[in-house]
Amino acid sequence: MAVALGGILGFERETAGKFAGFRTYMFVCLAATLFVRLGLTLIGDAAAQFPAGTLRADPTRTIEALAVGISFIGAGAIFRDRTGTGMHGLTTAAGLLAAATIGVAIAINRYIFACSITLIGLVILRTFAYLERRLKLNG
Repeated sequence: MAVALGGILGFERETAGKFAGFRTYMFVCLAATLFVRLGLTLIGDAAAQFPAGTLRADPTRTIEALAVGISFIGAGAIFRDRTGTGMHGLTTAAGLLAAATIGVAIAINRYIFACSITLIGLVILRTFAYLERRLKLNG
């Protein structure tokens, strides 16, 4: 499911001619799902080996680390144009972060939430790009 939902956003970016597209979004969404699921599995396995109450683990730390890692990738997607007056890649960076949240939602079995994030992302990418062109907000 992570690959499919990430692929939906990635396909939109690919058809819009953006450099982070289909495969990138699928991998970000898949990796986020795997990091969270593996973290939860590790916590469960470790808890089974220790007496009750002795292991203190915080699964939200995995999500924090994931947000930092994806933000690092997103930062690499942002660059200034040749004139030095504009930036490119901000939507790509934000989209990759959103794809990671879809993966996290899938990992914690929030499938409706993941599908909703995907749908909202598509609306933002398609509808607002159309409105920007129509209203000539982008140059």
